[in-house]
Amino acid sequence: MNSFSLKLTMSLGIFMLSTSIRAQDFQAGLPIGAVNQAGERVELSSNVKVFGSFHFTESCTFDPERNLILAMNRGNSGDTPDNDGYVSLINPDGSVHTTKWIGATRDGLELHDPIGSAIAGNVLYTADNGSRHVRSFDLSTGRPLAAVEIPGAGFINGIAGDGNGTAYLSDTPNHTLYKITSDGEVVVFAEGAPLNRPNGVAMDNDGNIVIVNIGDNAVITYDTSGRVVKEENAVEAGNDGVVILPDGTKYVSSVRFGSVSKIDSRGAEIIASGIPSAASMCYDSIQNQLVIPMNPNYSLAFIRL
Repeated sequence: MNSFSLKLTMSLGIFMLSTSIRAQDFQAGLPIGAVNQAGERVELSSNVKVFGSFHFTESCTFDPERNLILAMNRGNSGDTPDNDGYVSLINPDGSVHTTKWIGATRDGLELHDPIGSAIAGNVLYTADNGSRHVRSFDLSTGRPLAAVEIPGAGFINGIAGDGNGTAYLSDTPNHTLYKITSDGEVVVFAEGAPLNRPNGVAMDNDGNIVIVNIGDNAVITYDTSGRVVKEENAVEAGNDGVVILPDGTKYVSSVRFGSVSKIDSRGAEIIASGIPSAASMCYDSIQNQLVIPMNPNYSLAFIRL
């Protein structure tokens, strides 16, 4: 092929490529929404307000003493642990109080990929999935207290504490709930059905352990001996977060379908929808609102009750 033919062929190729690119339809982004269990896209309901921006916040917990929300930020999750997770303090109106409360420096700190979180007593617990450890911090100072390794864990996820130094931790792919005693002993508390990719964990007002599944819409209550004492259902499946109010009402967030179910003596109903990646939420008991991290959307959603 001579140089003229080569140039002509290259020019035609570039023209066809550019024409192909221009022929594609332009698409602008849609308002915030999620695809529900019926496969329909639902826009964010009008009673939900969203604030950002965070770094892949998977869970939050509420500190009533300081009237602040603690948001776990996963950092740059990857194949190699990079010790860049941090904890933000957020005001109840969604504005930032402290961007990096835990994580301002790495001196004396190891925190890779914090997922679930809980406050019990004066202790903040988090499931650091990047290193397969449960880490605890002094709630007043943020200082690290302890790190307990979870041997053989698949993906440690939701966590709750009883205020006496015992924590309960879900392992989603292994369909397991661990119990971690105050002296750091790790035992299997429950495994297998009815656990089906368990995620969010909470303590109810009677000291029982409540857990929700990603694999279905079950909401399961265990007593402290590991016996199932109640089984309920959220409206949709794929659930991540669960909180329990003083009157026993449960709220469950679906990370898969973007809804929040309310469960009480009358049954279950959806009270909010269209929340993409609605993860492990917390309850702000002073402002009476749910706060819902939205994972890769780097935002928090707020729902006044």
